[in-house]
Amino acid sequence: MRLHVESPQSSVSATRGSSVILPCHYHYEPEPSTPRRTRVKWSWLPSNAVNAPASPVSFARETEVMVAIGNRHRSYGSFRGRVRLRRSAPGDMSLVINELQLSDTGRYRCEVIDGLEDESVTVNLELRGVVFPYYSQKGRYQFNFLTAQTACQQQDATLATFEQLFMAWEEGLDWCNAGWLADGTVQYPITVPREGCGGPGLAPGLRSYGHRHRLLHQYDAFCFTASVKGTVYFLKHPTKLNFTEAIQACASDGGQIARVGQLYAAWRLVGLDRCDAGWLADRSVRYSITKARAHCGPPEPGVRSFGFPPPHQKFGVYCYR
Repeated sequence: MRLHVESPQSSVSATRGSSVILPCHYHYEPEPSTPRRTRVKWSWLPSNAVNAPASPVSFARETEVMVAIGNRHRSYGSFRGRVRLRRSAPGDMSLVINELQLSDTGRYRCEVIDGLEDESVTVNLELRGVVFPYYSQKGRYQFNFLTAQTACQQQDATLATFEQLFMAWEEGLDWCNAGWLADGTVQYPITVPREGCGGPGLAPGLRSYGHRHRLLHQYDAFCFTASVKGTVYFLKHPTKLNFTEAIQACASDGGQIARVGQLYAAWRLVGLDRCDAGWLADRSVRYSITKARAHCGPPEPGVRSFGFPPPHQKFGVYCYR
């Protein structure tokens, strides 16, 4: 008698805040005449460790998500209370994850153990979202790896994975400044080769500096964000506002000043199209365009940035609630 563990999907895509099912089924050949006592373990390797080299610095072990024996089960860490087994049919050990978070992406392993026999299958979880380049108020190339992580988190995002940046490049992202990725590499996407961006002789693609020292080297960041539960909107206000007034105006309207990741998510995933520059929480001024038109910046859709103007200057404001 042999144990088989299978998944019909090697990769699953979902949206932040939703629920997702990672399929996993097991069966025996031939089928046993009496039920077998099996143990099921789901474990997880986060996206920032999937492609990282197995060095003492970057090696990450799989983290336990859930263990089940019969009707008894236990979940762990950030997954506690958010996961369960589907059990829709005999042998169905598919993992249901509720309230998906940005940090849930990665490779999940479904392992079925029967005595000395042990078989497993892996399923990758991806979130639908948008990658955006991000740099410091102090200027270009100010982030080491840790401060890049923090900067993305402060803007309702995480450091993008290689796969997320590659997909963004396939969709047209062209950015000639190198940024940290979640695996500790530094890369940048080029769709139109040119001087200063690897040179016109190189084919389009991702330019890579490889793994850099996470504390000593400084670059920009490529952040990834996904759908937001609330709404990002340009506040209707009778006058333009300085940065302090913008924060207060959003609060008076029952919301808070929007973060950069929230604006990008609203642009890409909801279609926010507004040709009005507005303050954001990091003190930058931006606006998002889905239908390019005259007097609204370049001829392609995108999030336009005015950088970080002095806080006394007056603009509109984007709020979130």
